[in-house]
Parts: sequence; structure tokens; C-alpha cells
Amino acid sequence: MTPPHDHERPQLRSGDPAGIEQEMWSLLTLYQALCTVMVGAAESVPGTDPDRCCFSIALHTARDQVTQATGIVTADTDRDTLLGAIGRRIPTGLLPPRRQRVSTRKVKSPMSRYSERREDGRPGTGRTGRTVTHLNVTILEPADHSPALPTASRHDRHAAPAARRRHRILALLQEDPTRLWQPRDITAHFGDVTLETMYRQLNRWAASGLIRKLGPGLYAATPSSPAPLA
Repeated sequence: MTPPHDHERPQLRSGDPAGIEQEMWSLLTLYQALCTVMVGAAESVPGTDPDRCCFSIALHTARDQVTQATGIVTADTDRDTLLGAIGRRIPTGLLPPRRQRVSTRKVKSPMSRYSERREDGRPGTGRTGRTVTHLNVTILEPADHSPALPTASRHDRHAAPAARRRHRILALLQEDPTRLWQPRDITAHFGDVTLETMYRQLNRWAASGLIRKLGPGLYAATPSSPAPLA
């Protein structure tokens, strides 16, 4: 598919970070909705690979429905009625089937300075290639070694000053003034405050000058300056 020209590329209209974030989420939501419609259109034609559905056809059809206002959406509108135009147009412009590629691209130039691809068990290309009949996919779940964070905060307003949370956190930061602490690390260290509460307290202490905020979610102790000589 030919990439669009610069004047055809979509432009973000928002002028502030919050608006840009909202607009990006709306574009991602639209993309996922169109992909769902494409899969439904492929399932309406038995034996059709969803990878053959053209995203441009789905996008332009959805755009025509909005600009032409061909239907009125109500609470009783059937879902198939809303998606029918897109689902009917996609099968009429299916892309050709893609050839299977399970090997990395290989430099064929004999004068190339790149070394040959190492034998890693995957089929090669050219005359030594083998026909791919099936693929086995193994999904490995990453191990989560991070400790569980507290779900409730313990109130310490009636505790002794040395046992209160602010004193303990300031003492922890002063032990290594050069370390950049994240709220998650501090929360896991003490285990008596939620992450949301820790964020609020660290931001409040940084605003009052008790600690330093060096970046998004990065805090450090405020360096102590020596007292002036009399």
C-alpha cells in the first residue's frame, strides 16, 4: 500500500498534553473497532484469512458513513446494521494471500560485508529451503518478582514523631542522598501505605521543599547546606 502524502496524513488537533492523550486513545479505540469488524467480515466468507482484509477499505467505509450520515444510531439499533456496510465492502476487495515467511531476511550480495545467517533451526531460503507445513507457538509468561504492594494505608497521626511516615521516609532518602527513588520502591520498602497515597505525599513534600523531584516519579533527598559561620 502506498503511504499517504504529507497533506493526507492525519494531524492531531489538540493543543495541550491532556487533549493529545485523549485524541490518541480515541484513535487507538477506532483502530481496534475496525480490526474487530475486519475479523467479522473475514468470518462471513468461510476459509478467508483475516490478514487479507484491507484496512484502508474499512477506514474509508467508516468515514463515509460518518460524513454522509447514512444511519441514525439509537439504543435499539442492531449491531449488524451498524457494521453491515463495512462488513459487506471488505470481502469485495480482499488482498492476495501473503506468502509464509518464518526466516529472517538474508543478504544475497556476494560482496556484502555482513556475515551469513547462523543456523538457528529455522528453514533457509533458496534452493536449500524447506516447505513449512505447521508452526508451534509457545507462550512464556514473564515471572513477576516484584513484591505485592499494600492495598490500604495505616494512619500514623497519633504515633510518635520519630515513627511517623514522613520522618521515616526522609531518613530513608538521607541514607543515600544520591539515589533516585521511585514511589513504588518506597512503598514496597515500608509496606504500610498504598502507592496512590505515596505519590500524593511525595509530591506535596517536594512542593514544600522537604525533598527534591528530579523527574516524573523520581525523588531524592534535599542536600543539606552547612550553617554559616558566626
